[in-house]
Amino acid sequence: MATLSLDSHPRHAAYRDAGFGQRLGWGRRPALLLIDVCAAYWKPGSPLDLSHNPEGRASVDAMARLVTAARTAGIPVVWAQVRYNHPTLVDGAVQAKKTKTIQAWQDGDTRGLDAPPLQHTDILTPAMGDTVVLKRNPSAFFGTTLATELHLLGVDTVVVCGVSTSGCVRATALDAACSGFRPMVVGEACGDRSPLIQQQNLFDMDASFADVVSEAEAVGEMSRGCQP
Repeated sequence: MATLSLDSHPRHAAYRDAGFGQRLGWGRRPALLLIDVCAAYWKPGSPLDLSHNPEGRASVDAMARLVTAARTAGIPVVWAQVRYNHPTLVDGAVQAKKTKTIQAWQDGDTRGLDAPPLQHTDILTPAMGDTVVLKRNPSAFFGTTLATELHLLGVDTVVVCGVSTSGCVRATALDAACSGFRPMVVGEACGDRSPLIQQQNLFDMDASFADVVSEAEAVGEMSRGCQP
């Protein structure tokens, strides 16, 4: 994918010359982090459905392959999921005023949009021994125990995938870097509603605070398992 390289941008040389886009590289102990993987993003009629975008539609398949690879290698699998329980969405804070679509994760919503996706349900569901973090903000780190739990697992590298690229994936990758982890964002395993938004956000993350990597690279690195 051209989106995985700074070289795809018309001003890539200027970015490189300024010092952007240095590689963080992989650490010794990765974990796979899946963000908001649920039916809302691939269910026809959902206000969050992104399957009209071919890359967004295919991202759920890539996520399933990453989970399989992580489980095979014994890599920790971590799920970040949204949950609101206040009847007027006070716990959604400012975002509840800005983005009405978050009602999909409010207790009592009957549409079933917070259920596992229909695609690969058997794989894209937390299993015994996985870590599950409930969040109320775009970032899986903000206001949660995620950083502490990753530290207790000995993790130094977070393999990030999920939805949406411009929102929760981006916010989580930024906070991963701010928390001292190496964020590896798997481009094919992140989805958004627009190819342009997808490409621009992958480019900017790769330039500034994360390594955007291919699915093949992520699978290969995870296959090494956690190193001592």
